Amino acid sequence: MIVNGGGNATVGTSKTVTFPIAITVKGNSGVKGLANVNTSTAYSVHGFFDWTGSSCVKKSSTTSVCTATMTVDPAWIPDTSDTDANTIAGVWQVDATVRANDGDYWISDHIAEYKVKRASKLATDASPETVAKGAKLTATGKLSPANWEDLAYHGFAGQQVKLQFKKAGAAHYSVKTVTSGTHGNLSTKVTVTAAGSWRWYFPGTTTTASSSRPGTRYH
Repeated sequence: MIVNGGGNATVGTSKTVTFPIAITVKGNSGVKGLANVNTSTAYSVHGFFDWTGSSCVKKSSTTSVCTATMTVDPAWIPDTSDTDANTIAGVWQVDATVRANDGDYWISDHIAEYKVKRASKLATDASPETVAKGAKLTATGKLSPANWEDLAYHGFAGQQVKLQFKKAGAAHYSVKTVTSGTHGNLSTKVTVTAAGSWRWYFPGTTTTASSSRPGTRYH
């Protein structure tokens, strides 16, 4: 089974999210298709993705790859948990029931794990500036993850965010790590040593997706 091409499922506050779950099925009489696909948190019954369709591609007389389409509108999420919907981000599992051409079927629970994460945003000043070489300046930004309770983005304190600098014409960034403060605010002083550009990069957590934001160009 391959969930979302091997990646995570990231959900924000307004955009409907759809992703595939590809299941390789084998039966002596051949494969009829999927009878049910369900996904929920790994060790509870909470989930908010709906199985909205499926298709199968025959690979041989006994084997097919059946792909289930899973969908969520974030507006559904606040009602899926009795406490805080944000707590159900993290490791999820997939359960599926498959059918063979001869009428046999197989129910499989917890046959794959993947991560469902809250989307995150990084805000920063992206305007170009002219700064004298050797001058000090303050780079600022803000880290905000999606809140699945009120479907808004709020500041994320205490997270390590990387301030990355790339000289003009260079292939790689150098890195300085900054910890987000109250309300997710980011601020650090840097010295401009060459023309180039800065950006903020948040590598993510088990429950919150990574994000990056093009920063200010200096010359």
